[in-house]
Amino acid sequence: MDSTILVINSGSSSLKFSLLDAKTHQVVASGIAEELNTDKARITIKAHDSKETDKLDDPSHLGAVQRLFDELDERGLKKTVEAVGHRVVNGIDKFTEPVRLTPKIVDEIEALKPYAPLHNPAAAAAMRAAMKVMPDLPQVAVFDTAFHSTMPEYAFRYAVPDDWYTKYGVRRYGFHGTSYKYVSNRAAELLNIPIEDSAFVIAHLGSGASLAAVLNGESVDTTMGFTPLDGIVMGTRAGAVDPAIIPYMMKKLNKSADEIVHMLNHESGLLGMSGVSGDQRNVSIAAMEGNAKSEMAMETSAYSTAKNIAAMMVALPRVDAVIFTAGAGENACGLRARIAEHLAVFGYKMDLEQNRKIRGRNGVDGVISEKGTPTMMMIRTNEELVIAEETEAVINGTLVCKDGKCTVKPAKHHNWTDGE
Repeated sequence: MDSTILVINSGSSSLKFSLLDAKTHQVVASGIAEELNTDKARITIKAHDSKETDKLDDPSHLGAVQRLFDELDERGLKKTVEAVGHRVVNGIDKFTEPVRLTPKIVDEIEALKPYAPLHNPAAAAAMRAAMKVMPDLPQVAVFDTAFHSTMPEYAFRYAVPDDWYTKYGVRRYGFHGTSYKYVSNRAAELLNIPIEDSAFVIAHLGSGASLAAVLNGESVDTTMGFTPLDGIVMGTRAGAVDPAIIPYMMKKLNKSADEIVHMLNHESGLLGMSGVSGDQRNVSIAAMEGNAKSEMAMETSAYSTAKNIAAMMVALPRVDAVIFTAGAGENACGLRARIAEHLAVFGYKMDLEQNRKIRGRNGVDGVISEKGTPTMMMIRTNEELVIAEETEAVINGTLVCKDGKCTVKPAKHHNWTDGE
């Protein structure tokens, strides 16, 4: 193995990582440090066909990164790392392309905390830790929001006083950008159409969920907004609600605005409606066992997604495919079928056998709609691959960005097929 790219995705209490071969883009090692900053902090690493979990003596982000490099060193992999790519949730309109890290850039990323209070400070902590542990290793930040910088202004503006936008940055930013970039390119490949002449509605349905309209490889609209709270029903997030609900519930519950927003982020969505779980799998099981609240939660989720798929169609001149991706989007065939039923007015009809067969856990992508009906697909996302490619392109000077769209030219190891 000549060299690898380490991809780090840091949260407030976790740090996920993947080590990708720089030539083949196959995953060499992966894992997660969990329950950071507690006495239950632990690290799990999968490499060389083995999986090991151990306690973290230092439960901080620095301790997790140090242990990660120690574990890679023990396996003879540390010396292969040529660069580190960090996922950053929100770069607002300040960072519209990947950027090589310096201490000043890390400070600027952390300063965006008001736009992503749970995510950006954690990403900055991981960056500082990696720069301290491996100071000579080039490191790059790749931003979820960057992909959506191509949205037209009429799509990203809210109808609020103009100075809210011009002075305070109140606008739609959108998230899950690396996922949308990968999936749109993979879809064009599978459908044998050029990405430069394509039109997709993509549903990224994980614990956090959003939709995007992607035209010719560029975002033209998306459901998440100023923060990842906006949009469709999610695992623990409410999605779009009437903002007047916030002061109303502040009075009813005698809580602050921050407390109500916390409830909308962490106690709502499938969890809030079902009272069972924020995990779609658990709520689906409860619904099948006759739990009425869980059944309603799943119906509301399916309807919310379908309604917003229809809204995303407005941004496109046509729809080459509606595509499902991420955890639930890749594996929850029942949820996909319910969504398709709501889209019957547009002619969509699910091939139930294909829908059951084509799941992420089965390792296949493909069309799940009936022949002769508008195309619906399931595609496994690969955000780590996009981050690794863009990191490599930044350090090699082969990333070309124009008008908010970045491409790798020439694509040194371009491979959209996840090593297949």
